[in-house]
Amino acid sequence: MPPETLIGIFLDAVSTHRKPDLFQRKGPQGWESIPAERALAEIESLALALRELGVSRGDRVALLSENRVEWPFTDLAVLGLGAITVPIYPSLTAAQVRYLMDDSEPRVAVVSGQEQLDKMREATRARPVPLVCMDPVPAAPGVHAMPALVERGRAIRQREPDAFGASAGAVRPDDIATIIYTSGTTGEPKGAILTHRNIASDVAACLEVVDLGPGDRCLSFLPLCHVFERMAGLYAHLAAGASIAYAESMDTVAANAAEVRPTVLCGVPRFYEKVYARVMDNARRERPLRRGIFHWGLEAGRRRAQAHFERRSLPPLAALEAMIGDRLVGARVRERIGGRVRLCISGGAPLAPKVLEFFFAIGVRVLEGYGLTETSPVICLNPPGREKSGSVGPPIPGVEVRIDGDGEILTRGPHVMLGYYRNEAATREALRDGWFHTGDIGHLDEDGYLVITDRLKDLLVTAGGKKVAPQPLEARLKTSKWVSEAVLLGDQRPYVVALIVPNFANLEAEARERGWPHKSVDELIANPAVHALYQSLIDQINPELARFEQIKKFALLDHELTQEAGELTPTLKVKRRVMMERYASLIESLYGAAASAAG
Repeated sequence: MPPETLIGIFLDAVSTHRKPDLFQRKGPQGWESIPAERALAEIESLALALRELGVSRGDRVALLSENRVEWPFTDLAVLGLGAITVPIYPSLTAAQVRYLMDDSEPRVAVVSGQEQLDKMREATRARPVPLVCMDPVPAAPGVHAMPALVERGRAIRQREPDAFGASAGAVRPDDIATIIYTSGTTGEPKGAILTHRNIASDVAACLEVVDLGPGDRCLSFLPLCHVFERMAGLYAHLAAGASIAYAESMDTVAANAAEVRPTVLCGVPRFYEKVYARVMDNARRERPLRRGIFHWGLEAGRRRAQAHFERRSLPPLAALEAMIGDRLVGARVRERIGGRVRLCISGGAPLAPKVLEFFFAIGVRVLEGYGLTETSPVICLNPPGREKSGSVGPPIPGVEVRIDGDGEILTRGPHVMLGYYRNEAATREALRDGWFHTGDIGHLDEDGYLVITDRLKDLLVTAGGKKVAPQPLEARLKTSKWVSEAVLLGDQRPYVVALIVPNFANLEAEARERGWPHKSVDELIANPAVHALYQSLIDQINPELARFEQIKKFALLDHELTQEAGELTPTLKVKRRVMMERYASLIESLYGAAASAAG
């Protein structure tokens, strides 16, 4: 039987595989490998030092940090004490952090560096707690540098060599492991309470679907405070005996991949969309002969990908062309990310079929899955070799899914949270009759694969009563080299409109090439030629849509959407309500006389 606690998964990985490179991080001298035994010693020492600071079984410990190896070390130390990790996105403001700290009331808060330390100090001014900083920091009341704290823990470990093992052994599957606050796209964040059994069962079920092993290495770059990366990029890889390397940042993923040569990547659709757009843009800049070879090879790969999705064999000549195309194109693209990536996992939002097909065409298998924070997170996952484009796969082992009368996706099983922390009303709304109501809409196809249509709350119902799912259309727009972000609107309106954030780098380059005069971004996006460029993009999509789905008008925004401005969640999902409020006058202008008539 696989371990039923998260700390049990780690201890089993250490004793079973004894890897010399269980974790990897990049420092001033290059990549450093951290052996399993050293990781265990560090985690034990940190846990015993946290115990000395007052952390005991059932206490909460806040964790505010960017991705770095100290993140999983802190998490595992907390879990080994029988305590509860409360991860906090490092991109949040001090006011947002204060809300989470006041709600969860942690015993201790652990932060990464000076910036997060300052933020946490401000957030806890009214209710101070001991603060632990991963980086060495000057001595200050109530602040402990982690290196010095670990040293104190080592001394305790020498005196009590069995203390951590006894504590970890006392952790039970139904103990609370973590409280993860949802992004809050529609209101105040809610803390999903997840037990060890919740997440460990999800790990075990996913490993029945996906074959990971000691020979694998994951490059971790998604935020560990998000349950997807934490489960798939940390616990699942530990359970499989794989190695985990931490990227320096989101901006260095490609360079880091070339250095550590991972076999597995976990990403959200925006990551895959950016890779797709970058590869296609680079191809456009090639000389005609090389560009022609690229598109020939990619098309040969696409034919192979389509045959795979349709469960049919390629004719001999097409199979030969695909093999040659892979050597000329696919292998070269794969080499840019280390040359060994055999598997990517996508979650967090729908992945455009065009992007999925591209990755299969270049010889990189992408498994699209589906889940939520409240479900630990995976509910469904495409099985390798039996993937379906446009689907998130069948339910994983032990998980049930059904569709209610409104098309909402419901699920039950060991993966479903206990409820929302200190929020009985929200818990009653989400958990009814033993089923968790996801808030997503979709259907199960004839093979039992789940197809997501959209978020129930995001569904646009036009003034004519027609229902429009915006996410698939937004994903289509974002596959264009001209589009960075797209937001469709039209609820209770006569037709659908779009707010589009241009890919400013590509648009500026095109403006220079075509000689479009402009002194500012405002002048550029006001240029009729630019408007015509984006209109042509919409004109390509509209004929494939029902009349009520078609985008009648659009506006270009003059800036990127950001978390800091409150327009994106920490998982880079657009806050549709914020957009409607912030750009209300612009949206009204897109309806013009129609808006006045409706009023």
